[in-house]
Amino acid sequence: MRPFANLGHCARLARAGFVLAREGAFVDIDPHILPPLARAPLALANLLARRGAKGLGGLSAAIDRLGPSYVKLGQFVSTRADIVGPKVVEQLERLQDRVSPQPRSVAVATIETAFGVKLDTLFVEFGEAVAAASIAQVHRARVKDGEGTREVAVKVLRPGVERRFARDLSDMFFAARLAQRMAPDMRRLKPVEIVEALARSVRIEMDFRLEAAAASEFAENTADDSEFRVPAIDWDRTTREVLTTEWIDGLPLSDPDRLAGAGFDPAKLGRTLIQSFLRHALRDGLFHADMHQGNLFIDLQGRIAAVDFGIMGRLGLKERRFLAEILYGFITRDYQRVAEVHFEAGYVPQTHRVEDFAQAIRAIGEPIHSRTADQISMAKLLTLLFEITALFDMATRIELVMLQKTMVVVEGVARKLDPRLNMWATAEPVVGAWIAENLGPRGKIEDLGRNLSLLAKVIAGAPQQLERLGRLIEHWEDAAASGSLFDSLEKIALRDERRLAFAPMAVLVAIAALLAWIAYRL
Repeated sequence: MRPFANLGHCARLARAGFVLAREGAFVDIDPHILPPLARAPLALANLLARRGAKGLGGLSAAIDRLGPSYVKLGQFVSTRADIVGPKVVEQLERLQDRVSPQPRSVAVATIETAFGVKLDTLFVEFGEAVAAASIAQVHRARVKDGEGTREVAVKVLRPGVERRFARDLSDMFFAARLAQRMAPDMRRLKPVEIVEALARSVRIEMDFRLEAAAASEFAENTADDSEFRVPAIDWDRTTREVLTTEWIDGLPLSDPDRLAGAGFDPAKLGRTLIQSFLRHALRDGLFHADMHQGNLFIDLQGRIAAVDFGIMGRLGLKERRFLAEILYGFITRDYQRVAEVHFEAGYVPQTHRVEDFAQAIRAIGEPIHSRTADQISMAKLLTLLFEITALFDMATRIELVMLQKTMVVVEGVARKLDPRLNMWATAEPVVGAWIAENLGPRGKIEDLGRNLSLLAKVIAGAPQQLERLGRLIEHWEDAAASGSLFDSLEKIALRDERRLAFAPMAVLVAIAALLAWIAYRL
């Protein structure tokens, strides 16, 4: 069965390659940067390019022709300038889900099947689609609310999309594994993990209960943020295939002139957007990872309102510290500290020298300080940083890639609102405050609390571990007494028994050592 499955993968991938080749997507690729085995296929692909093909300019059109799965892949790969290069990223960033909406009757059938009731028992009014994407489309509707009604946005899954994505993702996994086997250098870029991350993202996007949960958590985190708003979830009208939220009345962030005409300050909105994103990433460890202009509005109270929570990014405490110290190190030109943070996080192998890495980082940081603040791109700086880390064998960190991609998009939106936006002055209050709170005295006290909690768990679990060791000793004794073991194994058992007799003392020594380490760190 496997050979036939592989043939299916190859046939569909060959079709995708043909569509890309016909649009001239490979024409501008320099063959010298490719492995020798890839140069002949590149030459063949370029022979297939139709006359007048636009080279990379035809890439987005070709991916659109291949369908929603490849559109998602293109959007995802646009996060990886280190793999495909900046010119390809520029084209991929233009990808949008230019999908015609399905008839209202199809959405109605999906809703009635999902809830098992007629549409009019859920909604007083249900209009035509107001937006359509590869996975879902959105309708404006109205529901009963006490004695009155309120407007809601209803997101409906497109029928058949799960089967299509499952097939295409299977092809992509096949291609990623094949690439890793044929080109060992690709392993550092982790193509299989990239496809896995895409698959997880798509699975979450196609289960609207998970999106609703993410939006609900995001809303709780930002409840006290006076300049940011998340629409409320209507859980009674939400299932796996249907997501209902409050309707946001507002202006899109894509038109600064219109915003200014309505009495809003675009420059202030740009600063608020950047600071809100950094606050979510650093403070909460949960950020909206698809903050393009189509998902951002200004409501009537002047708050930034975000929609579409299918793609969310998460950062653990370790990653948040890494991000904060990296940004602050560049702000203060402390390149040695930036390098040390990479090594402390375990991102760069110890086979390299911190001083050499700091020198490479200086090559990135110094040029930005010779420019005016509005010419410095924080997102491009992180992109360059990831390129430098590749020279030092830093493995791909998917969560950091998602962060960097989102920062590129957010910065782009903010600079459209204010072309002279000072990214560093805007970021410094948020980053500096987070560092002061989490890496200063208060942060060390909180670290001590976490370490003591861990120590308490170790101590609490010690009796159970000693009991298990005791049973192990009895097992060895019984085996030795029965003569079922060779003499050599019996000697090993007796030796282990003597060692295990010192287990309680070893636990106490380990606890003392841990306490000493905590005291040293403080």
